Amino acid sequence: MKSCVIALCLAVTLKLGAGVVAPGAKLQKLAGGFQFTEGPTCDARGNVYFTDQPNNRIWQWSLTGELSIFLQPAGRANGMFFDAQGNLVACAEAKNELWRITPKRSITVLVTNYSGAVLNGPNDVWVAPDGSIYFTDPLYRRSWHDSNAGRVPQENVYYLSAGGDSFRAVCSDLKKPNGLTGTPDGKNLFVADIGADLTWHYDIQPDGSLAHKSLFCRKGSDGMTIDAEGNLYLCATGTTNGVSVFDKTGRQMDHIDVPEPWSANVSFGGADHQTLFITASHSLYSIQLRVRGANPAK
Repeated sequence: MKSCVIALCLAVTLKLGAGVVAPGAKLQKLAGGFQFTEGPTCDARGNVYFTDQPNNRIWQWSLTGELSIFLQPAGRANGMFFDAQGNLVACAEAKNELWRITPKRSITVLVTNYSGAVLNGPNDVWVAPDGSIYFTDPLYRRSWHDSNAGRVPQENVYYLSAGGDSFRAVCSDLKKPNGLTGTPDGKNLFVADIGADLTWHYDIQPDGSLAHKSLFCRKGSDGMTIDAEGNLYLCATGTTNGVSVFDKTGRQMDHIDVPEPWSANVSFGGADHQTLFITASHSLYSIQLRVRGANPAK
């Protein structure tokens, strides 16, 4: 289905200097009319996939500017990330599972529970270079959940090995873990505690465990991504809309205003991997940056 939405250029308020936005670039509204957009990620070519979770759809925004439905129903997908084989790994909150979706839309359920207990709701996911997977599992009460009985009592961050033989919680001390991403060398993981409005840094160990927890910045996030310079892009929390950008030292260096009540998630995409895509409330936005994304599929 070819998009009939006219791209609308919107002024971007750069509050903190030159920052990450390309000179003269403006925020563009690519598509609207969704109920709630989430989970953007891009494939190897740069096509961007995102979800409209309440309407149970995964959408594709192509390099040529065409909007089409990739999958419906889509397991109430939330956060997503492409693996090196071109499969879409999705947090499928309909039954609190983790899915792998092939380009031909074949679905494999990777995770269904933890130690016999129902997961709270896989929310955001990152695939490491070795194929292992990290995802957050906060508890949000959804209208499609039958009950909260029998759920995992902690809101954990989980690790799933590349072969699927090891699945375990690697972080259990955050109030409400939400957005997460890692560095392209597979050595570092960032996790946002949206409940405490903080973002943490961890060193990834050879066995997949996390060590040397340290505070990255005093801001939480719904979704996040990272660029080639090591800058971290955090989405709205509290009364701050849009996307806040922090350099590798944890200092805020930029902010991109988005005219929506909530900015949920971000991903690099496009042919040059230098366009930032933002899922914000009822719409999909993009803006050209001066820096490329770090992760090939995010």
